[in-house]
Amino acid sequence: MSEQDNLLNADGIEDNNPTKNTSEEETTPSLTEDSTTQNTNSDSSDDDLINEIDESNAEDAEDEGNSDRHTIEDKDYHAMSLDELVIELEKLVKNHKIQAIKKHVDDIKNEFTEKFNALLDEKKEDFLSKGGNEIDFHYTNPLQRSFKDIYKEYRTKLTAHYKNLEKGLKDNLANRLSIIDQIKALTDSDGTMNSKYKEFKDLQEQWKNAGAIPRDKYNNAWNSYHFNVERFYDLLHLDRDLRDKDFEHNLEKKTKIIERAEELVNEENTNRAFRELQALHKLWKEDLGPVAKEHREVIWERFKQATKAINAKRQDYFKHLDELYEKNLELKQGIIALIKEKTQNTQDNHKSWQNKIKEIEALREEFFKAGKVPIKVNEATWAKFKEAVRDFNHKKNAFYKNLKKDQYVNLEKKRELVKIAEDNKDSDDFEKTTALMKKIQSDWKRIGHVPRKDSDKIWKQFRAACNHYFDRLHAKRNEASAEEEKAYADKESMLKLVKETKLTGEQKADLATIKQHIANWKNIGRVPSNKRKIESDFNKALDTLFGTLDMNKSEVEMMKYENKLQDLSSARDQRALQNEYNFIRKKIDETKGEINQLQNNLLFFKDADRKNPLVKSVYDNIDKHTEALKTWKAKLKKIKVMENAKAKAEEATTEETNTADNNDAE
Repeated sequence: MSEQDNLLNADGIEDNNPTKNTSEEETTPSLTEDSTTQNTNSDSSDDDLINEIDESNAEDAEDEGNSDRHTIEDKDYHAMSLDELVIELEKLVKNHKIQAIKKHVDDIKNEFTEKFNALLDEKKEDFLSKGGNEIDFHYTNPLQRSFKDIYKEYRTKLTAHYKNLEKGLKDNLANRLSIIDQIKALTDSDGTMNSKYKEFKDLQEQWKNAGAIPRDKYNNAWNSYHFNVERFYDLLHLDRDLRDKDFEHNLEKKTKIIERAEELVNEENTNRAFRELQALHKLWKEDLGPVAKEHREVIWERFKQATKAINAKRQDYFKHLDELYEKNLELKQGIIALIKEKTQNTQDNHKSWQNKIKEIEALREEFFKAGKVPIKVNEATWAKFKEAVRDFNHKKNAFYKNLKKDQYVNLEKKRELVKIAEDNKDSDDFEKTTALMKKIQSDWKRIGHVPRKDSDKIWKQFRAACNHYFDRLHAKRNEASAEEEKAYADKESMLKLVKETKLTGEQKADLATIKQHIANWKNIGRVPSNKRKIESDFNKALDTLFGTLDMNKSEVEMMKYENKLQDLSSARDQRALQNEYNFIRKKIDETKGEINQLQNNLLFFKDADRKNPLVKSVYDNIDKHTEALKTWKAKLKKIKVMENAKAKAEEATTEETNTADNNDAE
């Protein structure tokens, strides 16, 4: 066995000195101040704790940049999207020492791989559902290329760093072992105590400046060093004053370390306290020598008790994290259940599926933002989530695969309607052709969707033909409408006046001004149908004026809506008001349905905290839809009031006509 092996074997340090005096007080290694072997009566949990600290310090000691890993913020990479993960990786590689970011890079790599593979599965499923062959599937993403480039840069820098570090570590280790040998030899050599002491202090200084060594050799090397330092003090009859002075200095320093450790027990930030505790252990082990034998066990036990107390708080913190992870697990299980339910409760129509796709995407985002779960169920939870999303995608793709067949049939039907519209767009038989054009427009709405690549083109053809005809129809109707043309001219002047209106800043007066503008606009009357855009221009001008007032949005909306109803009531098309009524009724039913659905969704989060982002978003949506429902109901009430007034007016007109007819008959 070589001298180096003797120094670094797992059982301690062999002296290898046949002349050693076994009658001395201490003939075996006594490392009570420097490792977990110092107290053979301590339980295994204490040993594990000290070992954890020693291992961490060994890692820091191997490379000074390693210690920076303690200051890098821990982030929830699971909650990040692919592009956010790429950005985080780039920040780490560019802004931190390469040897300090390994844990973070590994976590980011695992998350990116999982999420990209999930995306890849979805793209592949879409490809196959459209009739593609698996062997032909190929998917690339710029994010993947960016991630690979940054990760490659990280690996290159890391390899170069450790290549440069390796030789230095080996040389430093050899130097430290040589210093240990020299201390051993010095202990057993002849010479005056003062000269030995002077040479010993010089070797201690060399040891302090010897540099980093491999982490797997760290503890044994330091234990060997401390053992031989203690041996030097204990086995040689040094000048008592010199020895006691060193012992007192070391005791003072170690007592201060203990006092600081005891203060850290009350530190609220447990992670920060534990990091500083590691630094204190490093000082204890690396910077300070032994104390008098009668103090060694006492001060080590006191230091160890403070260490245990800090660790106990740290374990409580981890227990709290475990409880938080359990809540996150419950939330994620609820999201998975909700995805499964939405997968089952789908309707076979495009609109329903589009809504469901948006809902599932929102749930996916919430799943990632829900936070970490216990590590023992992390993979299983992720697998269940992917399975639930995959089942949804299977069902969605099956629907659209069948739908595509129907869309080509719909395309042919719509092409027939386009031909009818184009054949009749220049007809002068307005009465007959108007009915035909309205019928084919109604038929168009009932046909359903066509392939997306043809949708815009065929719609533009159909709309152009219909618009061409109805523009001719409106033009003919407007030829004789001098009154409507005059109304248009008046409204043009009125619109200019409204746009130029400068409000005073007094809300009551300004509101009265705006209301007067609205009343004046109503009194002008109806404009030609082909010039009705001026109504929207007027509403935009009103929006500008209302925007300067501190008014409730609902109140503003209702004031503008009254103006719209007045316009609809005076429209040439007698069905305009009825159509508006039907539209409002439909919006009320839809909004009620949305509220009911959101309230049902809340049943999946019975025990979840209302402050939870997912639960909060559901409540916010319910509030938003409830407010909208109030507005829709108020609009419906306005329509009913106007319809009743209109009916009474028509009734009165009829009575007047009947009275006149009776008078004429008499």
